[in-house]
Amino acid sequence: MNKLLVITVLAALLAINVEGFRVSRQVEEEQGTLTKMTSAVRSYYDNAVNTASGYLESIKGLKLEEKAQNFYEESSKVMSTYAGIVQDQIYHIVYAQQ
Repeated sequence: MNKLLVITVLAALLAINVEGFRVSRQVEEEQGTLTKMTSAVRSYYDNAVNTASGYLESIKGLKLEEKAQNFYEESSKVMSTYAGIVQDQIYHIVYAQQ
């Protein structure tokens, strides 16, 4: 959840910066100040949500959780094999043939 919050905040800041550099090409109608502020906040929010959703979809597309789980399973199998070999070697050192 914290990652989602951080991504959303970063996306909102990005959207605000991009919106500040954008030149308005549409002819604006006579609107009240409250209507302009509401529409600006709504567009910033929509941009932030869309950007965060895009980031989440790209992260899900990488299948990182599945890769991490596979890596853990494979490494635990390898470690158990090597631990068995080391245990066998120690046993033969301690209990050498008499």
